[in-house]
Amino acid sequence: MLRRSLLATPALLATLPVRAQGSIKLTIATGVDPSFSPFYVGKEGGFFERNGLDVTVNTGPSGSAMVAFLIGDQVNAAYGAEQAGVSAHVRDPNVVAVAEGTALLRWISVLGRNIDSMDGLKGKMVGVARGTGSETFWLSVVDKLKLNPADYTIVNVEAPEMVAALERGNIDAFAVWEPWPTRAMKAIPGTKVLVNNEPIQIVRNFVYMNKAWARANQEATARLMRALVQATEFIEGHKDQAAQQVARFLRQDRAFVAELMTKVGFRMNLTPESVGNIQLAIDQLRGMGKLGREVTPAEVIWPGALQMVAPERVRV
Repeated sequence: MLRRSLLATPALLATLPVRAQGSIKLTIATGVDPSFSPFYVGKEGGFFERNGLDVTVNTGPSGSAMVAFLIGDQVNAAYGAEQAGVSAHVRDPNVVAVAEGTALLRWISVLGRNIDSMDGLKGKMVGVARGTGSETFWLSVVDKLKLNPADYTIVNVEAPEMVAALERGNIDAFAVWEPWPTRAMKAIPGTKVLVNNEPIQIVRNFVYMNKAWARANQEATARLMRALVQATEFIEGHKDQAAQQVARFLRQDRAFVAELMTKVGFRMNLTPESVGNIQLAIDQLRGMGKLGREVTPAEVIWPGALQMVAPERVRV
């Protein structure tokens, strides 16, 4: 469910930004987990407001699911994983990554129920959320551990449904980000982590925008990027207060949110590592026959928005 409903028509959205009581109105979108904290803290901590923005934050089943709304200017910014951004860029070259928002350091896991190791996963059904960081991570596990993809049956499951699907026995395991691994281990006896992302791949979430819109609305773009940089600095410098704000926005337990936020690094920059992750997503999509057309990281990543307000954070 969306936290707040998306605006009804592309025609209406195309008129953004408009001023309401001196502020620029924006709609941004992402998923529901603390790895997207700069969007939540930007709202709850007043960083958008102090930068003259009236921001609506919409949430969906995953950050990656919301990236496609940038096509046709249905939202003004989105926060999701690499594959989603590359896929959206292939469909509309104006959809670009403007900043690496989060490095998922110990965030994504393959969990199994009544399975002791990755060897025991052979022949089982694995839940994967297609087109998201879940799929990016699973493919990296297969590559890194030299697994045979034919040994596993992949079942497309949205992240919020994975715990229930595992409990019902619709799947034997899943690959997904927090908080679902921790929730599964607390709720389902016999569930354990088979491998996490730390030895496999540091997945990254990016902030995406529609480049044509951003260039046509440079004041709004600069205000948004400045607010996100400020929110990120606040998260890193005031962890307890930031966790409280995230918990309030998500309506989740504060201690649980604070624990999860220790497993990621909040960046709001662009580095060679950002480029490498976009390249990996391109390679993975090509390998699955889903790339559509050839693109390069230089096409997917647009540093112009971040350079407006924090050129020192752009190192590509």
